[in-house]
Amino acid sequence: MTATETEIARARRQWSKRGSFWAAAAVLALCLWASGAPSTLYPSYAAEWDLSPVVTTSIFGTYPVALLLVLLLAGGISDSIGRRRAMLVGVGLIVASAFVFAIAPNVSFLFAGRALQGVGTGFALGAASAALVENNLSKNPRFASVLTTVSTSTGLTLVLFVSGGLAQYAPWPLQLSFWVLFVLAGLAFAVVWFMRRDNPPRAVGPDGKPARWKPSGIHMPRSLLRTFIASTLGVIVAYSVGAIFLSLGASMARDLTGTTNLLIVGALLAISSVVIGVTALLLQKVPAHVSLIVGAVISLAGLGVMELTAAQGSIALFVVWCVVGGAGYSFVFTGGLTLLNRTALPEHRGGTLSLLYLFSYLLQAITAVVAGALATALGLNAAIDLVAPGVAVLCLALITATTVDVVARRREARLVGVPAT
Repeated sequence: MTATETEIARARRQWSKRGSFWAAAAVLALCLWASGAPSTLYPSYAAEWDLSPVVTTSIFGTYPVALLLVLLLAGGISDSIGRRRAMLVGVGLIVASAFVFAIAPNVSFLFAGRALQGVGTGFALGAASAALVENNLSKNPRFASVLTTVSTSTGLTLVLFVSGGLAQYAPWPLQLSFWVLFVLAGLAFAVVWFMRRDNPPRAVGPDGKPARWKPSGIHMPRSLLRTFIASTLGVIVAYSVGAIFLSLGASMARDLTGTTNLLIVGALLAISSVVIGVTALLLQKVPAHVSLIVGAVISLAGLGVMELTAAQGSIALFVVWCVVGGAGYSFVFTGGLTLLNRTALPEHRGGTLSLLYLFSYLLQAITAVVAGALATALGLNAAIDLVAPGVAVLCLALITATTVDVVARRREARLVGVPAT
């Protein structure tokens, strides 16, 4: 091979890696776009079909429940069939979910659409997160985790603006934003289709023939347990705060502003996701353990602001809550992913990340449904008063688990005579 041919081959490999990296980032943004698409529309659905808060939060909670089932049965599937194939399945199901939402004649279609979104995200999320790590374009290993946070917050920010604006000013207020999602998901499917093939070698059965993949649980090395607990608690705190915000935030914004303008409501909700993305960009040099502890403290402060917002009915405090809560989310989410990405074994990375998402979405679903049930039975303010302490306990558990991991790492480093990481 000549020098020119070698350079061309190297450029193709680099382009293939670069393309796969950005394709995975696009899939992560799409997952959060799909997740947040109904958020500004929940009050409209409630008015259109006379839905109670517990029904709207149950619609929200259907997504993580469906996702959990996929993660339980096929959480490590991308380790077996490759990141690209898993993402194609996931994005294809998100395309189908957008169609179901767009034609929804009643509330049962909303539950079906959310279920399809959850299943699609279950296939795509862990695979895309692992693909970012494996195709990282930066020498900084934290960059993949930071971009995961930025991608997901970008998808959520854009959908809150787009769905709010379309619902307020365009025709077909309950349908058009989902047709937009349908087109975007179709484009993402095409982009992933042209990713480089990353199919791992097929496992061989006892008879010497290629073994067929079958549903199985997710396995994690016991040596990773301590770090996994700290990492997962970080993402759990982020998702639990996000569950309160996305399931009840639109109603709070409408009550506090006295407006029915969905673009204004969407813009208010988008403040938090903008802060998440901007904060993540500043975290590339922050150690994961520091990010987790600082994020837990900020999240505790955010819960306090949320309580004050509900008690005083202040739109200014609502904005402060968006900012503080968004910053806390970014710290704990990015810190959790960075810590786990750094320690997970490459051959089990997809499954390990899926296990992290499994526990995180489980707590998100519980938080959303409990908050909705309490809001229906006791009112919005009482629901927040009762849910906030539970999330505060998770923040304290995160601080404890992270501290334990730091101390244990330093002790282990002293025993082997190398610096702790």
